[in-house]
Amino acid sequence: MAEQVGYSQKVMEHFMNPHNVGVIEDADGYGKVGNPVCGDIMEIFIKVKDDRIEDIKFRTFGCGSAIATSSMVTDMARGKTLDEAMTITRNDVATELDGLPPRKMHCSNLAADALHEAIKDYRSRQGA
Repeated sequence: MAEQVGYSQKVMEHFMNPHNVGVIEDADGYGKVGNPVCGDIMEIFIKVKDDRIEDIKFRTFGCGSAIATSSMVTDMARGKTLDEAMTITRNDVATELDGLPPRKMHCSNLAADALHEAIKDYRSRQGA
């Protein structure tokens, strides 16, 4: 078991049973970010319909916090318009998880960044 660093119950739930895990083969948008210091890598795949995130999946290589934040950001973004999803911040993700230990906050930043990268990728494919 991972060392205890003060994870909330919600973080543990999303780590043990993450939501939206996987790959969307014909994704409309794809975002990948990494943190060279800790080695975490996050990928987010989105399907967009009528300017809304219709489907979203993630694949993450990293610690429990990285998995939990990826799971939470996909839950938060599903069904939102692209503009709404672009406003999701690291603090929003951490707050929805009932907080993260300070040394794990960078994970929530990666999750939000990967989402934003997927949206930017979608928009560039659309010529926006």
